[in-house]
Amino acid sequence: MSVVIGQKAPNFAVSDWVQGAPTNFDQEKDHIVLVEVFQVNCPGCFMHALPEAINIYNKYKDDGVRVIGIATAFEDYDKNTLDNLKKLVETGEVIGETKDALSMYGQLQSGNKLPYKIPFPLAMDKLTKIDGKVSDDKVMQFIYGQIPEFDSQPEEYRKQIIQRVRDYMKSKEYSAETFEKFALQGTPSMIIVDRKGILRDVSFGQSGNVDAVIRKLLSE
Repeated sequence: MSVVIGQKAPNFAVSDWVQGAPTNFDQEKDHIVLVEVFQVNCPGCFMHALPEAINIYNKYKDDGVRVIGIATAFEDYDKNTLDNLKKLVETGEVIGETKDALSMYGQLQSGNKLPYKIPFPLAMDKLTKIDGKVSDDKVMQFIYGQIPEFDSQPEEYRKQIIQRVRDYMKSKEYSAETFEKFALQGTPSMIIVDRKGILRDVSFGQSGNVDAVIRKLLSE
């Protein structure tokens, strides 16, 4: 299904909760909910996005703002695993490119551990093994989710995009339900839902205006 800003947010999908009490959008009535979607093997997630989410959590947790972290996997399936998410929660230890990048910038404590703790609930996206079959419908659904104006693009460009998406889908080992339901473009990504359960923002990367968005929603 495709989600629409300004309409009711569908619930996100989770296979396991590794920290905090299970919840979802329909259970967070009268709360503003910020979901930080990250991958365990994603340096930018740990250098920028998660610290930003922690800051929002600390600043607004008493004002009716909920922050939830969902670890997903759309690549590096050997590293972006439930086990590595559990290791992160239990020991603070990071792995792969995250470890390499944070180490390079001197941001790790001994034992490859994060210098900060993630205080909010954390869950694993619902991953489903893919059978390798890629239908035309699946390809087009994915493209329209990322490029709504696709039909108005030049024919050569459309052919290239269709082929690229088909190749990408064939290389995927798993389907990540939350990642795909919200048509996310990568990690880190942020999903923001208002007090009435309406989807207000879906953004990829670091926008830098999250605080302003939360303040605006609090004033409504």
